[in-house]
Amino acid sequence: MSADSRHSVSVAGVIVDDQGRALLIQRRDNGHWEVPGGVLERNEDIISGLRREVQEETGLEVTPIALTGVYKNMPRGIVALVFRCKVESDSLRESDESSGFRWVTADEVAELAHEAFAIRVQDALVTQSTVLIRAHDGTRLLG
Repeated sequence: MSADSRHSVSVAGVIVDDQGRALLIQRRDNGHWEVPGGVLERNEDIISGLRREVQEETGLEVTPIALTGVYKNMPRGIVALVFRCKVESDSLRESDESSGFRWVTADEVAELAHEAFAIRVQDALVTQSTVLIRAHDGTRLLG
């Protein structure tokens, strides 16, 4: 398999509070608002990687409730698995990767985040039994 045919797998947690809002982090590297998450390490399982990434970026311990979407960044070859999560221990704190936090509604996320990342929150906030599958270019949805 050539390096060009390989994909990277990332995980992200849409943490939902009792008011139906989702937690966004402001990324320290680029200032963008997104849900916490990141690339899985080769030797870790999906749920452990999700919990690790969320804890590193927010200080929170979470439990995934449901896989809500699979998203592919077509130019970069990154497949993201997005989970709706609930907080198990509340110790929200900034990190080397996050510089701020904001609880947002489905409408508010569209004003703060690029479409390709806002849709992940909007999909996770909708009660559904089907996992949504979408492609994007890093900013906008495709197709």
